Amino acid sequence: MIKSVSVKNFILIDEITLEFDKGFNVFTGETGAGKSIIIGAIDTALGAKAAKEVIKSGSDKAVIELNIKLNDDFDKTILINNGIDINDGELFISREITSLQSRSRINGVMVTLDFIKEIRENLLDIHTQHQNYNYLQPKNHIILLDNFALKPHRDNVELYKTKYQKYIELSKKLENMTKEIEGIKQKEDFLKFQIKEIEDSHIEDVNECETLEKELDILSNIEKLKELSYSAYQALNGDNGSIIDALGSVKANISKLSSMDESINPLEEDFISSYETLKEISSELRNYSESKENDNERMDYIGERLSHLDKIKRKYGNTLEDVLTTYDKLSNELNSIEISQDEIINTERELKELKTDLEKLSNTISSARKELAKVLSEAVTKKLENLELPKSRFEISIEPSIMNENGIDKVEFLISTNVSEDLKPLAKTASGGEISRVMLAIKSIFAQADKTNTVIFDEIDTGISGKASQAVADEISQLAKSHQIILITHQPIIAAKASTHFYVKKEQTDTTKVTVYNLKDENRIKAIALLAAGEINEDSTAFAKNLLGV
Repeated sequence: MIKSVSVKNFILIDEITLEFDKGFNVFTGETGAGKSIIIGAIDTALGAKAAKEVIKSGSDKAVIELNIKLNDDFDKTILINNGIDINDGELFISREITSLQSRSRINGVMVTLDFIKEIRENLLDIHTQHQNYNYLQPKNHIILLDNFALKPHRDNVELYKTKYQKYIELSKKLENMTKEIEGIKQKEDFLKFQIKEIEDSHIEDVNECETLEKELDILSNIEKLKELSYSAYQALNGDNGSIIDALGSVKANISKLSSMDESINPLEEDFISSYETLKEISSELRNYSESKENDNERMDYIGERLSHLDKIKRKYGNTLEDVLTTYDKLSNELNSIEISQDEIINTERELKELKTDLEKLSNTISSARKELAKVLSEAVTKKLENLELPKSRFEISIEPSIMNENGIDKVEFLISTNVSEDLKPLAKTASGGEISRVMLAIKSIFAQADKTNTVIFDEIDTGISGKASQAVADEISQLAKSHQIILITHQPIIAAKASTHFYVKKEQTDTTKVTVYNLKDENRIKAIALLAAGEINEDSTAFAKNLLGV
């Protein structure tokens, strides 16, 4: 509930502080006196848009402060998680508006307007001719319907929400595991590709590149090699004056010399050995020359092989030895990868079981909602009749929806306030005067189902009088037993029911300002009399006293 509001330099207000009762608080005053400015200030403190024009002329800033007492069931987690200390269950919300910016704080902590808007839904409802809040928002209708039900249904809803949350968590877990395994599988496939690429290279000699390069050099110079080797052979053992022939004559002379002088024998032996060696060399040179042939296929093979090995080295190491080291490393890494499907299978099984449970629960919940919707539709329609909307129809539409956190239903409140009109969404129908009474009717029925305990009605009595005024007054009095009500009215019957009565007056001297008085005793009687007759006289005073029971 709102304990108090302080407003400074806001539109026509210089400075006021109002303390509210936990029950029924009413504002009265002449049309245009500024009653709605106070409601606007509360709305602004709780996140409504505010341009610099709300700053009172001659002032540099406007300041609004609210002191709010939280419900016992208010979820304080969002406040605590944002570093906001809660003392004695109270919030001090302030908003300062300058020509350049606005700043909001909760218990001294700077917060955004979006944050304030997030928590305001559980603090209050404001119903004006231009604003629609909790009860008009279709997203809240299913929650209101469920909360109104008896405990077995609410228990089913909570059980469903718990299971659904687990279902979502498991679905995300399965998705992550699947992605992880897909990643591991991709890695495994890539490792296998790399290993196979090295294996297919058939590297058996780490010096193969050097060996092939030498062979290629020989094959590239084959004609020159044949020419040089054959020329050497011809010089050694050709047909015309070869070295071997010349040495043959020398050999014969040395043999004769040796036969005549045995001391020459060792020299003869050395010469013969050299002579035979030269003959072998000449033979080898001839064979070498005759054996060398152009081999283009071999040259092509070596070129392709060297190109392939260069590619492998670029990918896996600077040398073939490095490539084989990389091969061992990749093989070890592949052997260490384990892909287990067990957890995935278990999670899939658990998800399937959960989905089955959710389908059963959601069907049970949906059936209960449909029955409950009939009962509540009739109750609200009857309440609307009592509030001088006798031709109104109210229905709670339940349409199938894909499974979500609330089940398989799409719930929306529909209404027709005129006999000639079809049912339409609550948020898109009814005039300003009608919507306040519609909200009052719904609020009265759902009083124990929602979590907001402050309801503000601006001009709830528009277009009503007589019996309708009495019905509205009685309904608000009843609602004020469970909720704090802050209301603007021009009806004496309604104003007389309030526990706290504020009178708003616009005063104009050199400047225009709004002043608010908390009426007591005689002053309140006068205010009620003025509402009833437009003037204070004996009859209007007697009527006011009768309404007030004094």
